[in-house]
Amino acid sequence: MAAGTLTALPVPAPRAVDRRVAGTAMLLAPVAAIPLAALALGVVLLGDLTGLPALVTAALAIGAVALGTRGLHLDGLTDTADGLAAAAKAALAPTADARTAHRERALEIMRRGDSGPAGIATLVLVLLVQCAALAGAVAAGHGPAAVVLGVLAGRAMLPLCCARGIPSARPGGLGDAVAGTASIPWACAGLLVVAGLSALAPGLPWWQGPAAVLGACAIAGVLLARCVRRLGGITGDVLGACVETATTTAWLVLST
Repeated sequence: MAAGTLTALPVPAPRAVDRRVAGTAMLLAPVAAIPLAALALGVVLLGDLTGLPALVTAALAIGAVALGTRGLHLDGLTDTADGLAAAAKAALAPTADARTAHRERALEIMRRGDSGPAGIATLVLVLLVQCAALAGAVAAGHGPAAVVLGVLAGRAMLPLCCARGIPSARPGGLGDAVAGTASIPWACAGLLVVAGLSALAPGLPWWQGPAAVLGACAIAGVLLARCVRRLGGITGDVLGACVETATTTAWLVLST
């Protein structure tokens, strides 16, 4: 389920999806992302070998990851930005009924999937920052390590998004299937494993990899908390937005 949901790999679907299967899939999200990381690594190594400019190499690597996920997480980022923009009115609503109405409208906007001004602006900004940050890492000589850590850090956020106690914003969809399914101790353990292994990344000081992974999840955690407060829980779009936020943050930390 993890590989089939989070990547474009042609894997067979699970026979049944219950909360145990969904929780396990989210815990295995960083493992499922290894083929994506390998794809992006190959692009960066090829760019280094052929002498491509750092910015071109970074853009191609980011494009490869987007293709490898069918653009799923970028779509979630765009829809979440539109939803949060619509839900901002809920905080100013005078009554509970009005706040609920604004929240439901925001979720409907996210469900439709057509991109509004907030979503498009957010998508452009995030892609520009990702390209610039990863290009900085490539120019600094540690592009291979940075691109792998960014991809894995983004997926290490998913178990935390689906930890027990975090509700689904609406019935149906991916968010409802995985919300609250991941054990908090196992989610934290998975994050610490990724952070610990990142200390061994070649070409980086021992502390920079863990700082990137933990910092990425901290910033994405702020977005997660805002989505839960404004939208009432998570959706599949929120998961994608958290992945892209964590990946962007990791590349920023690794950009120098």
